[in-house]
Amino acid sequence: MADGIWKMSLRPAGAWIGAHRWLLASLLLVLVVSQPAFAHGVEAGDKGYIQETSGIVFWPFVYLGAKHMVTGYDHLLFLFGVIFFLYRMKDIGIYVTMFAIGHSATLLFGVLSNVSVSSYIVDAIIGLSVVYKALDNMGAYQRWFGFQPDTKLATLVFGLFHGFGLATKLQDFEMSPDGLIVNLIAFNIGVELGQLLALGAILIAMGFWRKTPGFWKHAYFANTVVMTLGFVLTGYQLVGYFVA
Repeated sequence: MADGIWKMSLRPAGAWIGAHRWLLASLLLVLVVSQPAFAHGVEAGDKGYIQETSGIVFWPFVYLGAKHMVTGYDHLLFLFGVIFFLYRMKDIGIYVTMFAIGHSATLLFGVLSNVSVSSYIVDAIIGLSVVYKALDNMGAYQRWFGFQPDTKLATLVFGLFHGFGLATKLQDFEMSPDGLIVNLIAFNIGVELGQLLALGAILIAMGFWRKTPGFWKHAYFANTVVMTLGFVLTGYQLVGYFVA
């Protein structure tokens, strides 16, 4: 299906890009201006609360986890790419579960084991995960290499990086060991609830879009925009790594 989009939508996409360059420019401008929110950022007030909290505070950490996911645009871009050509709820459930398993495993493991790497590097890889999925949707791998990578495995692997990205941030907060495990589990539950809320909104919007005649004509361009945003995310983090 993605390979068909590559061949069928190339000319219409080119014309559409020419007529809507302002849209792509606006999206990129919003991304650059709002960059701190795009890579596992935690607001100052939330950071202070996490650092000052001691003991089990289950529901506040559920809220913080959900808030992180809903405002985590790198997560949302990747999930948008994952479900772009998925129509059956069974398939959507499988892919989202694979992502959730990877995300949950490294979030808990990273914080509890105190294993960390540069957050810039992890977030750059997360940006590349967005690029990877957009290219996959565009049929690039079949066209370039003549085979289709295992998309379920890729979703799981990138889920591991997404979870590890947040773990590197939480390790900087010097969280109290009192109630840490329960609070982390609560936070992770919140992340998954936030993921379901965000995914539901994306699916509703996609459902309406897919019923319009313009969906197939603009699908290629939409993934081009997603790929571009992924490259911007990656470039921003690499610049931060070398400058810092």
